[in-house]
Amino acid sequence: MNSSSGSKHTPQPMSSRTSYALGAVALVVIAVIVVLFVRWNSDHSLKVRDDGYGPVRQPAVHALLDSDGAIVLGTLDAKKTIDVFEDPMCPACGSMEHLFGQEIAHKIDDGALAVRYRLVNFLDPKSSSKDYSTRAVAANECVADAGDGPVYSKFHTALFTTKQPSEGGDLTNDQLAAIAKDAGAPDEVLQCITKGNRIDSARNHADAALAALKSATGGEVRTPTVIADGKDLDVNVQEWVANVAG
Repeated sequence: MNSSSGSKHTPQPMSSRTSYALGAVALVVIAVIVVLFVRWNSDHSLKVRDDGYGPVRQPAVHALLDSDGAIVLGTLDAKKTIDVFEDPMCPACGSMEHLFGQEIAHKIDDGALAVRYRLVNFLDPKSSSKDYSTRAVAANECVADAGDGPVYSKFHTALFTTKQPSEGGDLTNDQLAAIAKDAGAPDEVLQCITKGNRIDSARNHADAALAALKSATGGEVRTPTVIADGKDLDVNVQEWVANVAG
């Protein structure tokens, strides 16, 4: 084929209007990259608080399972109670527990804080079994119902940090029971978990927690959410635990 008889298209100089348009797009892309970079650095600037303290350790700390499914962890004379909404499958909840869980435990041991855990299950579909969050909520209830604060704290901490499955992953009831055993839970608690004794109540309680979450946030569903004195706290602030505990 004669190359001179090929395409009739003749490249034209780029118009100034096209240049401006592409320049504007480039500026937008750069701006987005800058925003994401700043946000990434902000998220990663947070440091683990009270690193080395571990979960709750004081025997005076009790776990109480309320009739609405809320799990209250604290001493009887705790100065302030905060509500913490979490889904066991939520990666951001795992990050919050990793960064601030030990500081929260320290404040609980000191009697400065009690935590009312409101566990939801809207991430069930993200697990391979499609019901992991519900079963994990049920396991939390089994452990909390025994009343031992340090044991519950150890279980809850492990469930949201070192043992938390990634989205698309899972833990069986037997694996959940093994985590409870490592936390010091007695045999009757382990049986409660393996047999799924609290699955139905956990599902109902998760629905109640979700309704409470929507009420607290004006209809927005997101975890983790921490409510103190009716206010939605920013848990991306390094000093938020210290500030709320006074």
